[in-house]
Amino acid sequence: MIISVNSDPNRIEFDTLLSSTIDELNIHAQKSTKKVATLLGRNLEPYVRDVMTDLAVGTPFENSIELIGGQKFPDIVAKKYYGIEVKTTTQNHWKTTGNSVLESTRVDDVERIFMLFAKLASPIEFRCRPYEEVLSEVVVTHSPRYLIDMNLEQGKTIFDKIKMPYDTLRKKENPIRPIVDYYKSKLKPGEELWWMDAENNSKASNIVIRIWNNLSLKEKQELKNRAMVYFPELFGNSSDKFGRLAIWLVTREAVVCPNVRDLFTAGGKSDYVIGKKVYQKVPRIFLNLFDNVPSIVETIMQTTAFELSEYWETKTTDKTKLFDWIDLVAEHAKKIQDAKHLNIKQILTELTLK
Repeated sequence: MIISVNSDPNRIEFDTLLSSTIDELNIHAQKSTKKVATLLGRNLEPYVRDVMTDLAVGTPFENSIELIGGQKFPDIVAKKYYGIEVKTTTQNHWKTTGNSVLESTRVDDVERIFMLFAKLASPIEFRCRPYEEVLSEVVVTHSPRYLIDMNLEQGKTIFDKIKMPYDTLRKKENPIRPIVDYYKSKLKPGEELWWMDAENNSKASNIVIRIWNNLSLKEKQELKNRAMVYFPELFGNSSDKFGRLAIWLVTREAVVCPNVRDLFTAGGKSDYVIGKKVYQKVPRIFLNLFDNVPSIVETIMQTTAFELSEYWETKTTDKTKLFDWIDLVAEHAKKIQDAKHLNIKQILTELTLK
């Protein structure tokens, strides 16, 4: 006689509770958009707890929804068995840096964890999936952490890549080892594993250090576009104008580029046409800028004003950041002798409004 035992107690009821919670939160997002938009970070956790508590009445989970708080993982526990980790983003995407691979702060007895993700950019939306199904890679801040992707396809998790289930990995004495072995197996000649041991750096970095020439053309252009946004001094004449870019490539993007200057200046001058207007003898660095304005504008709009203020070392806001960037580039460009015949501010304004 074979007896089937459900290893997850009341799983069907819990799945129903989660589904109802997401539906209710999305209703709140539509009816009370301004209020929900303010629920950043830990402000959202008690809000989710309250919604779940109300919906749990009459179910096996009534009076069992508990907000853990602090630095514990996960944020909310139901019946001391199920967990809900809450994440938010103010950007219009479904990715963020997750929790530590080591899970040293995991709540005792919690066996099944779900990721509840709030995208607080318009249109506000809530989603929820099993935790292990949305962990795509491992990145490094001061310790290895999972990278969360709420749009991740089945079969593409980090656990699929290392060929080891999440529950097996998390219970290992050294869960980092299988991950390190996996990334080592993917190294190209000249690459090393990167460990950023910076206690105060919360920005995720690729775990592998790569050489610029090994990147795809798409990756190269994306990095150059971001560089033109983050470092407007590139368009000036300072002797160390590529210094911050070189450091950023290594520490934030784990990319080593021996000739950073050549990325923007190699190729000489050329004419540039906008409508019926021909701008003659435009330096290569500005040609690269003009050719990529649509992607650059998109990067600016997708980057928070707070982050841009840190890169630019001057205050900006979400309403003014595009025009502030144009002003910064134009101001630096005034110091370039070969660009004095160009009205950079006017050209960029025309291109951004096309």
